[in-house]
Amino acid sequence: MSAVIPDYGTSADGHWAARIGDVAYLAAPCGSGFRLASGWRLRRPIDEWTEADVYGSEGVVPDEASFRAHVEDVALHLTQREALGRKEVRMHVSTPWGLSQGATVYAEGVVCHSTASHGGFKLDRARNAALHPALRLKGGWYEEDADWARVAVGYPTLFTDREQRSADRTLRDWEPDAWEAVHGRILSAEESFTRDRQRFERDHAADWVVISALRSERHPGFVEAIATMGGRREGGAQRSFLVPGDEYAAGRHGFVIDRSRYASIA
Repeated sequence: MSAVIPDYGTSADGHWAARIGDVAYLAAPCGSGFRLASGWRLRRPIDEWTEADVYGSEGVVPDEASFRAHVEDVALHLTQREALGRKEVRMHVSTPWGLSQGATVYAEGVVCHSTASHGGFKLDRARNAALHPALRLKGGWYEEDADWARVAVGYPTLFTDREQRSADRTLRDWEPDAWEAVHGRILSAEESFTRDRQRFERDHAADWVVISALRSERHPGFVEAIATMGGRREGGAQRSFLVPGDEYAAGRHGFVIDRSRYASIA
């Protein structure tokens, strides 16, 4: 299988751009760098593309080298995916998300179904039984948002390098217990969103943490922040605090009220 080679150029807007098969990328300037916007099947020459031709975002890069690195990684992913020989088929199968409208066979016993609303993997009995117990879900259905990572971690040779990295990150962030069981070590808070969240909750269990905020009409320039102890959303008392608008930011896990600086309001 021949490698997928990117075609680079400059858009009509003067932005870095690239074509990888049917996928188009354009680096649109934004406040923190360059937004990676993508398009599909842009047949015109690259120097005729504009920002209006692309949509969405795959993140932000700081410079042209990073833009090219992203494009090359996608090209490698497409090359590896072709080499894996996945097959698109039709199956009249009922899934937990509705009737299958299309399926991709990754290998015998490993099939990914798409439906009108969602999708995910179905592992047959043998494939499911062969998964590490910490990864295995009863019934063999693995939805596409997060549970797919269990399949990719369990059967890495069926996935591209890019997919494997994404699966590892997904499992680290959202299913750290499973990741730790598979790899035999404990994740630090810096390695996992969930572990970091748990540390935040321990550290601020006795603090008022905002659960809801809105721009104050009674106090222009301020935010009225509703907080609970530890940020718990069920049970317990709530209090409202006035926070200067230019100081309020939700943050990674929540905004902690500094009682010495922010006043409680009725």
